[in-house]
Amino acid sequence: MQVKTKAIVISSIKYQEKSLIVKCFTLSHGVKSYFVRNAFAGRKSNQKIAYFQPLTILEIEAVHKNKGTLEHFKEIKISTPFQSIHSDIYKSTIVMFVSEILYHSIHEEEENEALFSFLEVALFWLDAHDEIANFHLILLLEVSKYLGFYPDTSDIDMPFFEMTEGVFTPFSAMSSLTAHETSLFKKLLDLKLDNDQKVFHVIERQLLLKILIDYYGYHLDGFRKPKSLDVLKEVFS
Repeated sequence: MQVKTKAIVISSIKYQEKSLIVKCFTLSHGVKSYFVRNAFAGRKSNQKIAYFQPLTILEIEAVHKNKGTLEHFKEIKISTPFQSIHSDIYKSTIVMFVSEILYHSIHEEEENEALFSFLEVALFWLDAHDEIANFHLILLLEVSKYLGFYPDTSDIDMPFFEMTEGVFTPFSAMSSLTAHETSLFKKLLDLKLDNDQKVFHVIERQLLLKILIDYYGYHLDGFRKPKSLDVLKEVFS
């Protein structure tokens, strides 16, 4: 079947010398992987490769055979070019990290329009703002909402957050955050992208990042710690 849809690039892997395998989160069909022949060959090779930088938002025409094999693009164009994401070291590091998180988190070949729309809006916010220190923390927490394991806040006044059930409890368990960690986590739950980005100290931000990575690990089968995590910590230290 022929498909016209928006797509967010999650990863691109070089195949042999000249080609790419590109994994995208599409608006119409969830996660799809595409084979791009001769991406590194010809006069337009630089243009082709630019399409497939992490989290670039594309408008594509593609042939979907839906047989579990690699699909093929017919036409590609960048939906709205980013102005700063791929040239700013802080933003490009965040994008590399987030794309890796999404790679290990989203697997369904089915439409998730709400998640796609959220990611699109969040990426344009990142592109347009300079105070971005908490962006990845807020994004990871919000994405958990669309993947089905956002924390249950009905008992948020309780002093401990239990990770496996995603609830606040009166007593500490093996899989609970400490009272201090829970307090920080509650603070993060109240944050929006436009809030003051200096609300956390660097050490607190790194602790929250560890909590979120662990939380994803509890709730997603096969989730792996991103390789770019150390780079992110280094850039924001």
